[in-house]
Amino acid sequence: MSSPVEQHGLPPTGREPSLGELLSEITTDISTLMRQEVALAKAEVQQSAARAGKGVGMFGGAAFAGYMVLLFLTIALWWLIGGATGLGWSALIVAVIWAVIGAVLYSVGRKELKQVRGLPRTAATVKRIPDALKGDEA
Repeated sequence: MSSPVEQHGLPPTGREPSLGELLSEITTDISTLMRQEVALAKAEVQQSAARAGKGVGMFGGAAFAGYMVLLFLTIALWWLIGGATGLGWSALIVAVIWAVIGAVLYSVGRKELKQVRGLPRTAATVKRIPDALKGDEA
């Protein structure tokens, strides 16, 4: 049967390790653990970024396809209206329709952006880290 000292990975020299040696070992273990966690986080971020990049590329392609559909529908509308009013007037009518759509989208987008408040909870918790490290959690 092994002694408690040998079970915990302490040297079997018969002497207890000093407080400095224990702190050094703990510091080394924490440092190793932190490096491993950072390496894991990097790997996860790289994998997530690669997948996100593919997804964003697909959204970009879909947006371009949607733009082309919208462009050709606009041309079709221009020609349809042009049959009754002439192509010049129909182009002006289609342009006014797009100006109204653009103004509405701008207005709604501006309203949404004014409501963005950033990261209030994250900022609050980050401010508490120094106190928590000191043992003065609030």
